[in-house]
Amino acid sequence: MNQILIAEDEERIAQFVRKGLKAHGFQPTVVSDGASALAHAMSGGYDLMVLDIGLPVLDGFTVLQRLRDVGSTLPVVILTARDSLSDRVAGLEGGADDYMSKPFGFDELLARIRLRLRRATGEAASSERLEHGDVGLDLRTRTATVAGREVELSAREFALAEVFLQHPGQVMSREQLLSRVWGYDFDPGSNVVDVYVRYLRKKLGVDRIETVRGAGYRFRG
Repeated sequence: MNQILIAEDEERIAQFVRKGLKAHGFQPTVVSDGASALAHAMSGGYDLMVLDIGLPVLDGFTVLQRLRDVGSTLPVVILTARDSLSDRVAGLEGGADDYMSKPFGFDELLARIRLRLRRATGEAASSERLEHGDVGLDLRTRTATVAGREVELSAREFALAEVFLQHPGQVMSREQLLSRVWGYDFDPGSNVVDVYVRYLRKKLGVDRIETVRGAGYRFRG
């Protein structure tokens, strides 16, 4: 069971991530400031850290720098509201393995965590792809292909396509898709799922996503 350190000072987000990871078989631990995050990360008892940048005491950039300065190779996924290009570059060049912006979908975070854990253990690259029919998703490069042709998807479109390819042939309700792709910050009355399904149909093919009246959507590939 992988031990995941969650360094997040916003309680609602921290508990959302903790509960989600626990439900998927991980053993999560939450800390709410940078000094505690650094101490826990340095203990050697964790397989990966989900790190917020805007932490009190020590910010996430400082935590990351101190970890890397002592030679720690602990995989770090930054999860932050700071989404400027300069912050993203600073995080990745500072030694982060991945960088995600809030608001976020839990399934995308989960996929990135699993990918970083696989890379850390040297697992085969084939597990970094999802395929159904002639639609493929590369979870490492975040690229999509249809019949061998690359299709450009936005981050949300990719996350929605990823959920569909993880559950081919299964009816997914709007509420399930909202929760998995838009995460903790979704409005149950929103029509955003319908909007993004239309986007995906235009890019992947109109007949690939079936509307199941009164139930949701099903990916047929």
